[in-house]
Amino acid sequence: MACEAWSGKLDAYFDGELPGDEVLAVQQHLRECAACAAEGLAKVQQKLAVKTAGQKFAPDPAFRARIEKSIASHRRSSTFSSSAAEGRRGWLPVFEIATVAFVLLIGVALFLTLHRGRDEQQLMSELVDQHVATLASSNPVDVVSTDRHTVKPWFEGKIPFTFNLPELQGSSFLLVGGRVSYLSQAPGAELIFRVRQHQISVFIFQERGPAGTHEDAGENAAVRTALSFEVRSWRHNGLRYFVIGDASPQDLDKLSELIKAAG
Repeated sequence: MACEAWSGKLDAYFDGELPGDEVLAVQQHLRECAACAAEGLAKVQQKLAVKTAGQKFAPDPAFRARIEKSIASHRRSSTFSSSAAEGRRGWLPVFEIATVAFVLLIGVALFLTLHRGRDEQQLMSELVDQHVATLASSNPVDVVSTDRHTVKPWFEGKIPFTFNLPELQGSSFLLVGGRVSYLSQAPGAELIFRVRQHQISVFIFQERGPAGTHEDAGENAAVRTALSFEVRSWRHNGLRYFVIGDASPQDLDKLSELIKAAG
């Protein structure tokens, strides 16, 4: 079959294991072949399902052993000190409780850090999946227009916030259109831009962290790669922005700066 050679490379491509020249060739083929694009989307969704199923947190056995060893050690210390003076017996239990509480506090902090890291990784994977689905779709946008004054009003009443689009005149970027996207069942905007032969998805969602953590006073930028795609992410004025594509890092940086300036 004509696509059999390409089909055999899809797993390695989505796992980020292909050499750079082969990555570009596969990306070009996915844009031109609807069958391989659909197969690629199915593989990405399967990988996400497997990853999500395997992310149930379980305490590290070594970490549990360290806590048990620490508690046992202080119990032995408390037993030994029972034959000492009454004054020493008074502060040793307090020291033991404080030490165990400190160890547990570190454990909780470690758990929360790992949990947040896994949540962020899963978030990026879900958005990359949506970007790939857009690439594979025959109708990638619901509002088709290069005019920002047409695209922005289209979202009114469809999402619970508003946003500004950049002026692209004089730049190498072209606005293709937009669609409503969902993340954790919350609606947001997916805007499609094109630079040369590359398509870039810009996702905008409301920040959904605990009260007081929206970081409205400034921006919090992050640069990542996920499944061979470049990702830019930042928070501003209660919104979370994600810029995802296979364009060059410089192109994603330039588009991100234009969007930040518009915001």
